[in-house]
Amino acid sequence: MVCLGNICRSPTAEVVLRDELRKAGLDSKVLVESAGTGDWHIGQTMHSGARTELKRRGLDGSAHRARRIERSWLPDYDLFLAMDWHNLADLRRMAAGRPELDGRIQLMRSFDPASVPDAQVPDPYDGGQDDFAEVFDLVAAASRELVSQLAEML
Repeated sequence: MVCLGNICRSPTAEVVLRDELRKAGLDSKVLVESAGTGDWHIGQTMHSGARTELKRRGLDGSAHRARRIERSWLPDYDLFLAMDWHNLADLRRMAAGRPELDGRIQLMRSFDPASVPDAQVPDPYDGGQDDFAEVFDLVAAASRELVSQLAEML
């Protein structure tokens, strides 16, 4: 899961996807992590709005510490889900010249059957709690479908 600072969207998606995998009995088969493309929040906890929304939904984001994705990580993961076009472009730049990574970088909402093509997860950083609730709902919808596909594969 990849967003800009790794304190709002991508850690929310990480926690939500882990929970969906747990419910499907796949949590021991799939590793889920998150990181940001920027470096200004490294080591910080999850944004309070994101943590509050997770808690409101019965999930816990308190263990999260922000980190930045490194180009060297790309071969080690099967799938990179970018929260928006900017993150997608950053990941594609990092993967340039490595054709084996082409299909591994996608938008998170590409797994949501109800979303339009190229739909993004909006950045709630400067928004209110409703914005964090929207992010939760969007990543939850995509996560459910991703887990459904993973269940078929695994």
